[in-house]
Amino acid sequence: MKAMILDRQAPIDRKPLKMADLPTPAPDDHQILVKVSVCGACHTDLDEVEGRLEPTLSPIIPGHQVVGNVIDKGNAVTKFEVGQRVGITWLFSSCGQCEFCRAGNENLCGKALWTGKDAHGGYAEYTVIGEDFAYPIPDRFSDSQAAPLLCAGVIGYRTLRLADITDGQKVGLFGFGASAHIVIQIIKHKFPNSPVYVFTKTARHAELAGRLGAVWTGRSGDHPPEKLNKIMDFTPVGECVRDALGVLERGGRLVINAIRKETPVPPLDYADYLWLEREIKSVANVTRVDAEEFLPLAAQIPIVPTIEEFPLEQANEVLTSIKHSKLRAAAVLKITGDGNFGKTSVS
Repeated sequence: MKAMILDRQAPIDRKPLKMADLPTPAPDDHQILVKVSVCGACHTDLDEVEGRLEPTLSPIIPGHQVVGNVIDKGNAVTKFEVGQRVGITWLFSSCGQCEFCRAGNENLCGKALWTGKDAHGGYAEYTVIGEDFAYPIPDRFSDSQAAPLLCAGVIGYRTLRLADITDGQKVGLFGFGASAHIVIQIIKHKFPNSPVYVFTKTARHAELAGRLGAVWTGRSGDHPPEKLNKIMDFTPVGECVRDALGVLERGGRLVINAIRKETPVPPLDYADYLWLEREIKSVANVTRVDAEEFLPLAAQIPIVPTIEEFPLEQANEVLTSIKHSKLRAAAVLKITGDGNFGKTSVS
């Protein structure tokens, strides 16, 4: 099978992802073999390629927003049939036995494995996954539309859950890429009386935010016309934590959706930024419940992801565009299909 592999971490402009010809994997008793149609690309992939996130396999096939069809399955598999369309998320497996797994917090499991980091992912023609960690894709979505839902959508949904919004509260979104442009659609559906304020550095993203219902757009460091009750930070920029706290209302909550910040969080004066019961909460990975709840909700709303499609061979160029905020929203690599690449879809 063809696959884009990472065997040495390096800046993305050196094009460290290489095309390789590898054996097709075989499923074990509890796994399914998926013929990959598309795989989303995101900032986590970029962090892995450039060395901010360390894979435990080398070489590794990145990619954790995988959509494809089951073409083979292990003897013990009962949840899926050959031919069924499935999706794969960041969570590849968890131990199922630790205190976190037993409490439903498998995203915190110390033995969890992550797709495209600890196990080969979807930048390939085929991949395997345990049947308990794959999800049926609602019929209303094309393969490319479904891909960003499996990372940007699911992690955005978890971020929204942790924000604990009450309808009518004022909500802020810092960064308006793949995840936030899905989150705003959920907010408008679930909390129709909550105005949304978007902080983004690009005119393209500001225009999209306005079209999707934002009542105000500005840049990090700008001050909206009123303080915000709940803020979600989707950026890799440390300064956004300070800027978000600076516009957070008393008793408000800031939820940070980032594995790490590429720039340091500036010193925070306690009285100015944290006093008066302001909260900070981080988001760590996803659980199966997040995916199981979100995908049907996305079909019900319905979520309309904004996507740009590219061939697998352009993975380095796509991650370069992500690094420099040149994409309008979510990037999708087409692995197999009709070869209709490079077009932006908003439906």
